[in-house]
Amino acid sequence: MKKISSIDLFAGVGGLRLGLEKALKKLGLKNETVLYSEINKHCQKTYEKNFTHTKLIEDIKSISEKDIRSRIPDHNILLAGFPCQPFSQAGVSLRNSLNRAHGFKDKNQGNLFFSILAILNKKRPETFLLENVQNLVTYNNGKAMSEILKLLRKNYYVPEPQILDARDYELAQRRRRVFIVGFLNKASNEFIYPEKIKKRLCVKDFLDKNVDKKYTISDKLWLGHINRKKRNKLNGKGFGFKLTHPQDKCTNTISSRYYKDGSECLISQGINKNPRKLTPRECFRLQGFPEHFKLSDSSVEAYKQAGNSVPINVVEKICFNIIEYLFNQNIEKNSVRKIS
Repeated sequence: MKKISSIDLFAGVGGLRLGLEKALKKLGLKNETVLYSEINKHCQKTYEKNFTHTKLIEDIKSISEKDIRSRIPDHNILLAGFPCQPFSQAGVSLRNSLNRAHGFKDKNQGNLFFSILAILNKKRPETFLLENVQNLVTYNNGKAMSEILKLLRKNYYVPEPQILDARDYELAQRRRRVFIVGFLNKASNEFIYPEKIKKRLCVKDFLDKNVDKKYTISDKLWLGHINRKKRNKLNGKGFGFKLTHPQDKCTNTISSRYYKDGSECLISQGINKNPRKLTPRECFRLQGFPEHFKLSDSSVEAYKQAGNSVPINVVEKICFNIIEYLFNQNIEKNSVRKIS
């Protein structure tokens, strides 16, 4: 079986890697992840429960530009879900309220794109896939995205990024993310992002049949949700809990704060019954993770990790198109290297 080598940056619990592996399997290929980076210790534990013997660099910023060639292994594809908080609506709002910098000026997270760029420019993998929140497209009137594309396009063919929604790819969750794909060489044709999949889904398809009563929210919390929604409506804010019925087509976006009160998706349990929160497994299921994926022993961390992850189905479809495009180049130019 032929192998594709990859590195998995800002890996979380490995969602991008899983999507790539699923795509490669359908193409009769095997993935070899030669490096992953992840600074969060809880994510590292979950990653290593599911993927063994992968070299770890906790903080990718610890690799200086002059050391990239010696410390970063050769690879065919670079995957990176670089931190989205400095560009997300909620993240920008929070940073403004704290009088902190956001976007590229956030020295802890906002400038991590440049670590990716340095690796691309030094190692020159055949292709890359980057993922972020959709707000990156419009952040600072689109100037951030324009700068990202300008820098990437110095060495890569980068088609226009696309915002794709998980609910268009067989997942019952409204989750819109921007994806950026690039290729060191351009084939004669343009790269095409995957088409939407027309399939009728409902939230019920992703729910457990028997759920522990501990996930049913208390009278106090339920009343708090109701009163907060009323206050917000009177103040014209429009924010509040979202009651989701099992027959609904999709949930709202599951965020990393879901563990706090479940407000973005409370599952209705019928009249005169308090709703319940999703279980951690249901959250991962709505992201497309397989049933055999091992979750964190901490439910709080599992909720955070699900909310920060990527929709596997979307990544799989993009990666399938990426690898096919690479092989089109190979047929035309016989120039794809390191594929053994």
